[in-house]
Amino acid sequence: MTSEVPVRLAVALRGTGWHPGSWRLPDARPADVVTPGYWVDLVTRAERGGLDFVTFSDALAPTPGEPLGRLDAVLIASRVAPRTTHIGLIPTAVATHTEPFHLSKAIATLDYVSTGRAGIGVDVTADPAAARHFGRRPAPDSAADLYAEAADYVEVLRRLWDSWEDDAEIRDAATGRFVDRTKLHYIDFEGAWFSVKGPSITPRPPQGQPLVAALDTGTESRAFIAGNADIAFVTPRTRDEAAEAVAAIAALRGEATPVRVFADLLVHLDDTALDAAARQQRLDDFAEFTSDAAVFAGTAAQLADLLVDWRAAGLTGFRLRPAALPHDLVQITEALTPELARRGVLPDRHDPILRAALGLPRPANRYATA
Repeated sequence: MTSEVPVRLAVALRGTGWHPGSWRLPDARPADVVTPGYWVDLVTRAERGGLDFVTFSDALAPTPGEPLGRLDAVLIASRVAPRTTHIGLIPTAVATHTEPFHLSKAIATLDYVSTGRAGIGVDVTADPAAARHFGRRPAPDSAADLYAEAADYVEVLRRLWDSWEDDAEIRDAATGRFVDRTKLHYIDFEGAWFSVKGPSITPRPPQGQPLVAALDTGTESRAFIAGNADIAFVTPRTRDEAAEAVAAIAALRGEATPVRVFADLLVHLDDTALDAAARQQRLDDFAEFTSDAAVFAGTAAQLADLLVDWRAAGLTGFRLRPAALPHDLVQITEALTPELARRGVLPDRHDPILRAALGLPRPANRYATA
């Protein structure tokens, strides 16, 4: 490594890519997105390329621009975990209609299966179609209520992860004592949205608390991130906007451990297998695509220039959204990361524990006595 500030990279995986026409490209594998091998192939490639973590998108209703047919993100991550060794795995869950008790043990289980590499991306939805899938209630109709509920949701997750102290398990066959019941704790959470007694039925995860991530989409989401998340995904269009987002989250966060802020970029990288005219037409087509995140279409070297420039805004790193899979993931791992390594800004191989890889401490258990 040089003295340059490192550029940390993650990849957001979704179907055949983030461009709505990605499934029609020659190397796309649309029939395979419902097979485990497809996701294992993508994530093991990302791991070999030196990325810090991958995220798996999910939703409760069809996503505009994405072909129908998806697998559950948490279950995909659990399938991939045993086939990988050091890349972080952060599936998405929609807090609005799922139960925090069930998700807490699912993510704790993922943390065990991955030996400390799990996180959870928390999303919300006011979509009536999503609510009709469950039929229990309409979704909260304001962003303020959606994120207030999500804040309670995350608090329940964290309390349940802490409800077993680290040394609660005894496993003493001679005495017949498997667990020290004094080190299991009711969480007794009572809020506007949930009433959860606890404790969990899953021991405290290896990381203590798996990482919580969320996408910044506006005022309410930013306040939620500052109060509840470990990782923020932001969507600036310029380096100045990136700096503003980092500063705003830091100001809301106050004295607590800083949120790790990753800028989202939708990327389509040059395809050297095509002739010059076809390559330029492909880049032009993808550059015209609009997204909530900035869209980059160009060469790996040009993208490296942008990442190094924007990193100076105080970002922790970047979450790249491949416009087309597997094409853009191949370009990220075989062209972009070697270019960043050549410039001395790609971090050394990180700690296999996701928290440690991002410089975050293992949280103390709130229920443990001295």
